Amino acid sequence: MDLFEKMTERARASKQRIVLPEGNEPRTLTAADRIVADGIADVILVGDPDEISQMAASLKLEHIGDATIINPGDESVIDRYAPVLLELRRKKGMTEEQSRLTAANPLYLGCLMIKTGDADGMVAGARNTTGNVLRAAFQVIKTQPGIDVVSGAFLMLLPEGLPFGTDGMLVFADCAVVPEPDAAQLAQIAISASQTARDIAGIEPRVAMLSFSTKGSASGPAVEKVVEALKIAKGMDPNLIIDGELQTDAAIVPSVANMKAPDSPLSGRANVLIFPSLEVGNIAYKLVQRLGGVQAVGPVLQGLAAPVNDLSRGCFPEDIYKTIIITCNQAIGLKKD
Repeated sequence: MDLFEKMTERARASKQRIVLPEGNEPRTLTAADRIVADGIADVILVGDPDEISQMAASLKLEHIGDATIINPGDESVIDRYAPVLLELRRKKGMTEEQSRLTAANPLYLGCLMIKTGDADGMVAGARNTTGNVLRAAFQVIKTQPGIDVVSGAFLMLLPEGLPFGTDGMLVFADCAVVPEPDAAQLAQIAISASQTARDIAGIEPRVAMLSFSTKGSASGPAVEKVVEALKIAKGMDPNLIIDGELQTDAAIVPSVANMKAPDSPLSGRANVLIFPSLEVGNIAYKLVQRLGGVQAVGPVLQGLAAPVNDLSRGCFPEDIYKTIIITCNQAIGLKKD
């Protein structure tokens, strides 16, 4: 059973309520229909019920009737959620009228459903920009305790036979969100990525803070940042298996680790790789994906108090389907933490 099969079975065994604020978007509806048919999650679609029904009929979808549909134009819906938003944003100057207008925005409405316990996670972005998706999540759901930065991880599924990571998988972070993290942010990214490894992949994280230096082989501000981030991360989670600063080969190749970092607790068997900047992480995951035949799944947004995941506007129904499964597993993991 591969990773996604395991994740799918886990989601099916503990069904989560996933809200899809782009309820009248064709690819989203197609993915939602499959999720419902496969019994993976309880789907909540945000949109006009008549539009959704008509689109489902035109797409010949047979299971949308089993999803919950929330109409953002329904005054009773706004009556329920606008006061929650007003309380959250009153100190920022939001008025009652503004709260009602904003609560009718499907992205905010989806986040408010999570905030009030009416949903467990959200997937959006087929029609909306990443900025809009994240803005709603930041303002309503906010970040986990001790974390003030949201980052993006990729699950790197390796071709059979490669001896790296755990069960043929590595976690790369941050490859999607924070351009130039400082030491404190880098530490938080490491902690969040370790949680991603546990919650989604079901593996015990072994985290490497990567650099062009291994244990003082080079010096300078870039190296010092990684060293400081390691200290902060250890303070945040003393039980986490983590080390740095390490070059990539010293992090994932035992024979190299034995030469370059013989005292490292990772022993060249890291399964979570933390890159010093977004530039490095993005380049690395794309190189590995294209040159190494590795499947890159993500980005998975991490650090939020509840799972919200962003899609590419060029996504396919299969991408949305998988992202919903990932979101379910994040929600299950967060409830256990």
